[in-house]
Amino acid sequence: MCSIDGLLEELDDVVERLGAVDLEVLSPPRRFVVLERLETARRRQVALSHAVLARLERFAGCPPVGIAVADVLRISPREARRRMRDAEQLAPRTTLTGQPLPPLLPETSAAWQAGSLDGEHLRVIQTFFRELPDHVSPVEVDKAERSLAGHAITLRPDQLEKVAHRLALHLNPDGTFSDADRARKRGFVWCGGQQVDGMSVGRLIADPELRSELDAWFAKFAAPGVCNPDDESPSIAPSEEVAQRDLRSYGQRQHDALTALVRGQLGDPTFGQHNGLPVTVIVSATLQDLHAKTGYAVTAGGTLIPIPDVIRMAAHAYHYLALFDGVNGRALWLGRTKRIASADQRIILHAKDRGCTRPGCDAPGYHSGVHHAAQDWKNGGNTDIDDLGLACDPDNQLVETGGWATRKLADGHTEWIPPPALPMLRGGTNDYHHPERLLGPDDDP
Repeated sequence: MCSIDGLLEELDDVVERLGAVDLEVLSPPRRFVVLERLETARRRQVALSHAVLARLERFAGCPPVGIAVADVLRISPREARRRMRDAEQLAPRTTLTGQPLPPLLPETSAAWQAGSLDGEHLRVIQTFFRELPDHVSPVEVDKAERSLAGHAITLRPDQLEKVAHRLALHLNPDGTFSDADRARKRGFVWCGGQQVDGMSVGRLIADPELRSELDAWFAKFAAPGVCNPDDESPSIAPSEEVAQRDLRSYGQRQHDALTALVRGQLGDPTFGQHNGLPVTVIVSATLQDLHAKTGYAVTAGGTLIPIPDVIRMAAHAYHYLALFDGVNGRALWLGRTKRIASADQRIILHAKDRGCTRPGCDAPGYHSGVHHAAQDWKNGGNTDIDDLGLACDPDNQLVETGGWATRKLADGHTEWIPPPALPMLRGGTNDYHHPERLLGPDDDP
């Protein structure tokens, strides 16, 4: 470990000295040479970082490795997961009996370690193999990997993408894909968080079954005049006049048809419960904003919703708008009478915590359970609202078996305290779900 620390200190010293070099003394052609050398050195450092990532493992008191990497490196959990997937494909492997195996992408790994590839090159190669059908023989797969890795050393990523596309056509000239090939590609994800105007962008890859079902739904409910939120009384059987004055685009009508589809299901009692509450939208808002019909509310999934939209949503069947203004007599203080939090307590926690309370955790309220923050119930703690907080299942286990501790602060926030032997893990309170706490007086307009 001392030798590693010494080498890292030498690296810091070299970088600092390079930063002090007067670049003006270099000729214009020479600057390109220096830039290329620096790029190769940067890529080799990234490859070394991936080698360390591939050897990380969870230990007592450590959150899931991906979350710990995000916290320690101060990167997003999504970026941490991406780097870990890259490391898995590029690092040497071992069998269950300890026998060494080459990386999943051996030729790409060699070029990566040499600093010849950028992350964009790697994305092109990964996409090629992700979309390659299963019927291509292992021999052809190996040849394709060698070919792409060889071309990546001399080509830009955009040029490599054209080569990869042509190679895919060569290996699957008839465009034959099995059910398993299609099923592997299906999915829906949100592309990042909400935009400044509150809108969200998603990416859907539908299998034939879902596509056919959506086509049938849209044929009826995305027709002109149907489910139009601009109408005073939206209808599923509009008159000809209502249909003709519908100015929505086809894409907008499909959006509104999906809204009607989901809204008609949420809150239906036949769906049972999720974490002790109806399967519906849970929204927290202040009484002042509701009276003024301005501002934003926050859902248990972390979505910001304008107050006028909240009021409109509450008017539909199976949707509920509950306001809590002080102690109103409902059972929020249960003492030792019950271990499991009540539905009323869970709603209060959604409004107060919005999500898991461990610092840096991005799990929203929908994916979090109730945690006895001051003292666990089995150890004599009370199931009272001022002793409870939200925590996702992995973080609950950190307290149960990982040596972490939690306590309630005077302001009602839940403080997380890591084990003394793990100073690299950040404790404190979680502001991820409350970005407004990070805004100082100079940030407030």
